[in-house]
Amino acid sequence: MERVCRKAKKALGAGLCVHLPSVAGDREDGASERRASDALSLDSAAAAAHASAPNTPAATDTAEAGALRRSKSGGKSSKRMCAICFDSMKPGHGQALFTAECSHMFHFHCISSNVKHGNHVCPVCRTKWKEIPFNLSLSSIVPRRRGGLNVNQARLPQQDAYMGLLRQVLNRQREAPVLHTSEPVEFNDDEPLQKMEAADSCDVGSSRTVEIKTYPEFSAIPQSSSQDDFAVLIHLKAPYANPEQVTGGLVNATSIGCPTSHAPVDLVTVLDVSGSMAGTKLALLKRAMGFVIQHLGPLDRLSVIAFSSTAIRLFHLRRMSHSGQQQALQAVNSLGAGGGTNIADALKKAAKVIEDRNYQNPVCSIILLSDGQDTYNIASNVRGARPDYRSLVPSSILNHTFRLVPVHGFGFGVDHDSDALHSIAEASGGTFSFIEDEGAIQDAFAQCIGGLLSVAVQDMQLNVECVHPGVQLRSIKSGSYLSKVAGNGRNGSIDVGHLYADEKRDFLLSVSLPHCREQTTLLKVACTYRDPLTIEAIRIQGDVVKILRSKLPTSEPVCMEVDRARNRVRAADAIEAARAAAERGTLSDAVAILEDCRRILSESFSSRSGDRLCTALDAELREMQERMANRQRYEASGRAYLLSGLSSHSWQRATARGDSTDSATLVYSYQTPSMVQMLQRSQNHYPSPQGPSQVQQPRFFLGKPQPR
Repeated sequence: MERVCRKAKKALGAGLCVHLPSVAGDREDGASERRASDALSLDSAAAAAHASAPNTPAATDTAEAGALRRSKSGGKSSKRMCAICFDSMKPGHGQALFTAECSHMFHFHCISSNVKHGNHVCPVCRTKWKEIPFNLSLSSIVPRRRGGLNVNQARLPQQDAYMGLLRQVLNRQREAPVLHTSEPVEFNDDEPLQKMEAADSCDVGSSRTVEIKTYPEFSAIPQSSSQDDFAVLIHLKAPYANPEQVTGGLVNATSIGCPTSHAPVDLVTVLDVSGSMAGTKLALLKRAMGFVIQHLGPLDRLSVIAFSSTAIRLFHLRRMSHSGQQQALQAVNSLGAGGGTNIADALKKAAKVIEDRNYQNPVCSIILLSDGQDTYNIASNVRGARPDYRSLVPSSILNHTFRLVPVHGFGFGVDHDSDALHSIAEASGGTFSFIEDEGAIQDAFAQCIGGLLSVAVQDMQLNVECVHPGVQLRSIKSGSYLSKVAGNGRNGSIDVGHLYADEKRDFLLSVSLPHCREQTTLLKVACTYRDPLTIEAIRIQGDVVKILRSKLPTSEPVCMEVDRARNRVRAADAIEAARAAAERGTLSDAVAILEDCRRILSESFSSRSGDRLCTALDAELREMQERMANRQRYEASGRAYLLSGLSSHSWQRATARGDSTDSATLVYSYQTPSMVQMLQRSQNHYPSPQGPSQVQQPRFFLGKPQPR
């Protein structure tokens, strides 16, 4: 323990962000040492964001941390692994390598970033160098897109704006600090809201009401026929997005008359900075967060929680004005990695930010990203008992104390706990995304932000009432949305909650029909909701559902819309059943369940008619089967892929999984135009938000990313 303390004092004196590994001879108080070193990592990260010493950049911290974390094998280990980003170094993998005069080897972009800050000593052996690598300029560092092709290097307007913002952030690093190092007891220090112009003075679009359509399974059935499972589809579509609705900070920072065309958002991002995030992962996370910060507008507010073994609030809930963006970038780019993973503590702190705020924007959400498993609150699986993942979610979020605050979970890489993140998202009304390709993190965030910046409907409730005395409501297929049917079967309801602009929802009802000699009026449908921009309560009455009663049997084909909805429900049920079989250890049964579902889908009317949804569902189920080929592959990616797909279909909302964010994907992704627009911005936005004087540049490859 004494040696650990000496290292801690030395690290704190140097202003470093480090993680102290356990070593032989220090095992007596292993748990306390681990917590002490983990706390040191986050405290030092906060110090890097708030410190008054501007000459200690994050890249220097990373290099020094690498020196402290090197293994006992010393030089031998350093030849296999870069001591700065801890990734392997293999010639011929599209990475430039630098061998110092002391014979230690590093990635060229890592060591050049380190040298830029005047560090001319080896991070491993501390030898002072006489020959140093050439200093890379910011303009020479152009990340490559997935697939190995460079993006168009013509400068885009958002790139010019962003590079200007980066330069100002660099200048602020040399000024007096603007953030505080200690956290207050109460998080009621949120920045006041900026008054929003009256909604009628801005062009918020010409369609501000929800569309309701109903589709009976058949338009007519024989008079002599009675049915106990007649299907009726209710289709909802949210108001469409204003063309400028999701441009966020890029437009709002310029010169449009209306300060915002979207409902302002309070966003709390909860970011894992444990030891496993060191190197490329952390650099990519900072790049993605830079994109998020840039695209929030001056009425939107952001707070960031960073966590490893403990959690810390980097800055209070503040508006993303020009200065707010600068300070947010400065704080995010100061982060270092080290420690364990304590998701519960992080969510508790995020909930406190929301609970204690003095002001509230109309929309509120939490983004949670983690690449590991919570080892502090979830006990290991004992005798097959399922862990209580809901215990990770604060009660205020579970009980919707402050309206619905969805937690959108992102599993980063292949080592995260997909069960935990999916359970957290499901319990809070959020979605779960699987970022298998680490380079896709910015696209995943962009898709999510595209939705959050286009919320058009809140607190929606859909009500159904039977009209004909002989008609009864049997069941409602609503996925993850809470629904209920009255005991007498005469009415029912669905809590839809919030919808993004242009989002669609399909709910499949089953009703019983009596014998009848005349046209039968089945149902009345209506919905109530709140417009988040105008705060107006709106009620929409849908058309009455009627069917004709023919004297003779008819050969009418099933309604295409109803058949498509049935196929989606079948696929979601099959995914859930396959997952249960896989968790029991019977992968062969899981594969068989999916195969049977694929056969049923292929025989459906909509599939025979060439429906795109059926094609997409079949492709997705086939991919899931392949990821269940063996236990190893299922544990590595199959479970997370299944859960992200299940989350998408049960909420009928886009999630990231596999290539779902690519425009050419076969996966049916529920993307809205606002999400697609933000994804296009992400895929054209290549400058790295870290800047050369803050962190080492992320590793990019000439081809596909190499396996870790």
